[in-house]
Amino acid sequence: MSGVIDIDGACAEWTFPAEPDAVRSARHAVRDTLRDWGLDHGVSDVTVLLVSELVTNSLRYASGPIGVRLVCREPGENAAALLVEVSDPLPDPPVARTAAPDDETGRGLQLVAGTARRWGTRRGMTGKTVWFELSLAG
Repeated sequence: MSGVIDIDGACAEWTFPAEPDAVRSARHAVRDTLRDWGLDHGVSDVTVLLVSELVTNSLRYASGPIGVRLVCREPGENAAALLVEVSDPLPDPPVARTAAPDDETGRGLQLVAGTARRWGTRRGMTGKTVWFELSLAG
């Protein structure tokens, strides 16, 4: 991890270099933070898996730093949720594809779409962000 940008209560954000170790570093940072926040192990495991998939995609296709951001939203108008964002400098949105049974790649976005309450992409000033939201309702 090249550096923690911000960890403040229910928001945490990191930037990782586009190096193979980024996936492992992101998994550890996310798991440790969710444990510190006292979130359910099931939510934590799913979040770590999906972050791992998205950071791997960023590493595969982009060549710059990879940002990971977590925001724990409290109950209110909407149910409590965990918002997760993974950003990279490549402006092109990811393309979901159908993986054949023997393919070793191509399932990351399918996992996100099938697991998250909501997900999407957005362009930024210098790249894109893929985000997803998981319900924290018991």
